[in-house]
Amino acid sequence: MSNSSGPEAGETEAVGTLQSVDRALAILELLARRPELGVTEIGTELGVHKSTAFRLVTTLEQHRLVEQLGERGKYRLGFGVVRLAGAATARLDLAREARPVCRRLAAEFNETVNLAVRDGEAAVNVSQEQGGATVSIQNWIGQRTPLHATSSGKVLLAWMPEDELAPLLAGGLKSHTPRTITDTGQLRADLGRVRECGWAATAEELEIGLNAVAAPVRGADGTVVAALSVSGPSYRMGPDTFDTVARALCAGADEISREIGYLQVP
Repeated sequence: MSNSSGPEAGETEAVGTLQSVDRALAILELLARRPELGVTEIGTELGVHKSTAFRLVTTLEQHRLVEQLGERGKYRLGFGVVRLAGAATARLDLAREARPVCRRLAAEFNETVNLAVRDGEAAVNVSQEQGGATVSIQNWIGQRTPLHATSSGKVLLAWMPEDELAPLLAGGLKSHTPRTITDTGQLRADLGRVRECGWAATAEELEIGLNAVAAPVRGADGTVVAALSVSGPSYRMGPDTFDTVARALCAGADEISREIGYLQVP
């Protein structure tokens, strides 16, 4: 009896959590259609008790996704929604502006070109173009990849403020292949070389047989907001090609940087 009650309890809790998430999202959708709603109205729309609606609205308010209108008891969408929408729009704009450069580089090198941004402890690819020589088509868009084991990730780490970098490195560095850098001191030295030469490279650090080179894309204020990379099989894109690839990649990254407002690129 005791063995079966655990999973059932866990499943019940999970169902309850999903139901709460679903209801919270429904509240946001309601407020998107009707600018102002009270707790009683929200509860009626969702078919839940007023106390349940109040708990959900309070949680959304804590995250600034909704806000209360003075003492009227009405709620509307908060600035947290604007922040999230702005972040999503910025990434979409970045991907759109980068697409012509990604296509050109993919055609030039006949390899896969990706644009990645940082998402917490990982790099996430937001745009991808395939070259004609690609052996197998792997869709990297939306995939989270480790910062320390990818060329894009190393670019994003290299120009990261120390107060953000230190906690990430303190968590330890997972080994993905025998060539993955797992020593913090060695990685910091590698990031120093990245800043010095202006680009990063990995040789079979994420996957055996896969190499990559990446360059920084800068926003209007000069901060590194993304990394532009070219990746390919090690037998075709060996370390002896990195310099040549990096020159074209840096030029492409500078072009994207200008398109999104960075004016200091020569």
